[in-house]
Amino acid sequence: MAERQNPTERAELARALRSAVRGEVEFGSTARALTTMDASNYRRVPLGVVAPRDADDVTAALAVCRAHGVPVVPRGGGTSIAGQATGTGVVLDLTRHLNGILALDPASRTAVVQPGVILDELRTAAAPHGLTFGPDPSTHSRCTLGGMIGNNSCGAHSVAWGTTADNVHALTVTRYGGDTLRLDRGTVPESLTGLPELIRTHLAALRTGFPELPRRISGYALDALLPEHGTDLARAFCGSEGTLGVVTEATVRLVEAPAARALAVLGYADEAAAAEAAPGLLPYHPLTVEGMAADLVREPAGLPRGAAWLFAETGGATPAEARAHAERVLRAADALDGTVVTDPAGQRALWRIREDAAGTATRMPDGTEAWPGWEDCAVPPARLGPYLRDFRALLAGHGLRGTPYGHFGDGCIHVRIDFDLLSPQGVARFRRFSEELADLVVAHGGSLSGEHGDGQARAELLPRMYGDELVALFSRFKDIWDPDGGMNPGILARPARLDENLRFEVLPKRPVDVTFGYPHDGGDFSAAVRRCVGVAKCRTAEPTGTGVMCPSFRATGEEAHSTRGRARLLHEMLAGGVGDAGGGGETGDARGAGGVIAGGWRSTEVRDALDLCLSCKGCRSDCPVGVDMATYKAEFLHHHYRHRLRPAAHYTMGRLPIWLRLASPFAAPLNALARVRPLAALAKRLAGIAPERGIPVLARETFTRWLDRRRGKGTFIFSNDEVAMVWPDTFTERLSPEVGRAAVRVLEAAGRHTVPAGRGLCCGLTYVSTGQLDKARKVMRRTLDRLGGALGTPVVVLEPSCAATLRTDLPELLHDDPRAAELASSVRTLAQYLEEYAPDWRPPRLDRPAVGQTHCHQHAVLGDAAERRLRERAGLTGELSGGCCGLAGNFGFERGHWEVSAACAEESLLPSVRAAEPGTEVLADGFSCRTQLEQLGGVRARHLAEVLAEGLGEGAE
Repeated sequence: MAERQNPTERAELARALRSAVRGEVEFGSTARALTTMDASNYRRVPLGVVAPRDADDVTAALAVCRAHGVPVVPRGGGTSIAGQATGTGVVLDLTRHLNGILALDPASRTAVVQPGVILDELRTAAAPHGLTFGPDPSTHSRCTLGGMIGNNSCGAHSVAWGTTADNVHALTVTRYGGDTLRLDRGTVPESLTGLPELIRTHLAALRTGFPELPRRISGYALDALLPEHGTDLARAFCGSEGTLGVVTEATVRLVEAPAARALAVLGYADEAAAAEAAPGLLPYHPLTVEGMAADLVREPAGLPRGAAWLFAETGGATPAEARAHAERVLRAADALDGTVVTDPAGQRALWRIREDAAGTATRMPDGTEAWPGWEDCAVPPARLGPYLRDFRALLAGHGLRGTPYGHFGDGCIHVRIDFDLLSPQGVARFRRFSEELADLVVAHGGSLSGEHGDGQARAELLPRMYGDELVALFSRFKDIWDPDGGMNPGILARPARLDENLRFEVLPKRPVDVTFGYPHDGGDFSAAVRRCVGVAKCRTAEPTGTGVMCPSFRATGEEAHSTRGRARLLHEMLAGGVGDAGGGGETGDARGAGGVIAGGWRSTEVRDALDLCLSCKGCRSDCPVGVDMATYKAEFLHHHYRHRLRPAAHYTMGRLPIWLRLASPFAAPLNALARVRPLAALAKRLAGIAPERGIPVLARETFTRWLDRRRGKGTFIFSNDEVAMVWPDTFTERLSPEVGRAAVRVLEAAGRHTVPAGRGLCCGLTYVSTGQLDKARKVMRRTLDRLGGALGTPVVVLEPSCAATLRTDLPELLHDDPRAAELASSVRTLAQYLEEYAPDWRPPRLDRPAVGQTHCHQHAVLGDAAERRLRERAGLTGELSGGCCGLAGNFGFERGHWEVSAACAEESLLPSVRAAEPGTEVLADGFSCRTQLEQLGGVRARHLAEVLAEGLGEGAE
């Protein structure tokens, strides 16, 4: 099998595929870089990517690849944890087109789906009929049915509804070479020559060689082919990890979804005690029995007493019935403490902790990296407690740490372990530990994989579980399906070694010279990029609740514009090598085993992918592992344009504070000229501004000038506990001083005397967002100098993006200046300041509904809990929308960004405002959000300070 080809052969293959396939055929660097990895420790560089438009395209692509001797790997959401969704040949991306629900029959409780359909989309379609698809991995918002079939995925509800294999009725599958088979119970297609004989001649091994446990996912499910099991070929295909063929259509079973649910949360002394208690809950027929320990829960507020917890979900026809069911479980449980949660929001918050664990567990409490590899072993539930004790002892014996959690009711444990996969010594220890853990799992009667498949992580060790005879049958089974060996070679049958193809081996061996401090990654940019482990929460079609990440992916639907996609491109850029000049470098070879992306910091592929990043910072908070793409983008732009001509927008909007300061004395004539269309059009073209955008109006009087005039020229002496310092950010100062005036009125009503924090202050936001980091550092140092003795005094920052910059970018850029951290710790939003320094102040009662948007930077960096409480005290009801407004500072103004900017606004912000009843208050604390609402929706939104000031009877002047 030709896994690597020379450029001529690759070009011939690409031409042949383009001639045969109607879908996209992409052999460029970006497409290949995006698919080098899944959510595992492994990396394989493909020749190209094909996105079949339909089943005929799949057939054609497989025929071409067989003719050229090129392997194929089918890929769904790319969230596999064992390495099986990567390949060295052609990757079939089944998410772009083959993603439909072809039929849904409530009477028979079945659905016919294509492989690329996302699980949550199927569940949403089934919900109006009171049905759902039972298996539900934590990646349910982005994993695909094809991937679930390939891995035989399970999820939290498998104690009630089983694995994917338990819920598959029939499959349509295309083999390598192009022939299509229909798989169901009772029949074996004639083209699978040798399969009936394999079953008939090895009945004893098939009947005795497979352990009986609910989560046995490892190896091929050959026992499903036994006569007493109905010769269920569709079931045997589940869990084959893309090694036998490509699913093009699946008929799946649906189950009745409870009308109401409740959650019994039970506290135990430790995880072993919780594990031993879990089997005792099963006779009460819960929907789930999930477990996790305290070392996974950063903030255990709301959880019962204990150091480990079981989540036992129950269902019922009514909320009262579900609660009663949960209370029975609670009474039966031998727990230290427990509670029943019936509030849907409370249940979602608790489940979010559990579902994000695949990401949060990748960092130990001290920040140390932890990795998959032994993510999902399973043992009989009755053996789980002893197994966990032995597992902890094995970890300690190797000097390793891990955070177990998972499906305790099924005996399945997830864990990320702090392997050192960067050094030869660490990789050698990874191998020794893996071998010993495999033996431990087998000793407890378990399966090496209990959910995610064997992939490359565990398949090498299958002889320890099954013995040589069954493993030899696995290879024969593979050969019957795929005699040419073209389907996902190196996985399951004749597997690659578990310490080959590690994705870390191509990265720089020394830290890359960068400008930001990356304090959570030891100052190492490579470690920051390694944060992305591929769980792909950024690929969700809709924001979760008030979440933000990832607006550009939701607008375009393209992997390159997701947080994960950009992280993959940066990984490949680092693998290709970076140096001061941007190319070459100390590691890797873009043409071989190194990075796919050549050119280092000068990479156009990375630049183009980052171009549509809104720098919303949503990933900083919403990504389970805290990937901070806004910072990575600023870092990249800094190096990419170093000593080079920049886009016009970088000189105009990137240096906005300078231009606004110069323009401020001429506000009236400039505002008049901006209304002259030909002049405005010319100015926008020269400035790199989108022609669809309106030019904001300059304030005729700045905020600080108004404040000085209002205070007069006298000398005032106040005690420190009476003074409130307000940051004169660029937007409040020169574009929306009415916000500052309103804030002054509110602060004075709360008993505070307001003064500006200083003169000529700037947080550096616009320089950071355009990657002008040398200039940003200069501006920031000048600001610190001008603050002088005021450093350390709480300061109210009214513009959320400026507050976020001061809170995070300032100390991370000036990590060598202790004054930066001092100022960062002093930043408060208006609501935070009032809550902390005027706790007894009562805001005016407004008593009306509110809509609008929480600024994305506030959501990601500052949090909005204080704002929520202040709105509640003022009688402003309703929730503000999540997502991003789409303007995002300079982003929405830049030429070429109009369509994505508008699409982001249309996702949740504009629809929520349009649906609001008359008299509803429209809130937006960010200048960008207010501008977007005005320019796209014709709506005047206001800062919370303005609304409160109006309620005091002293509206802004």
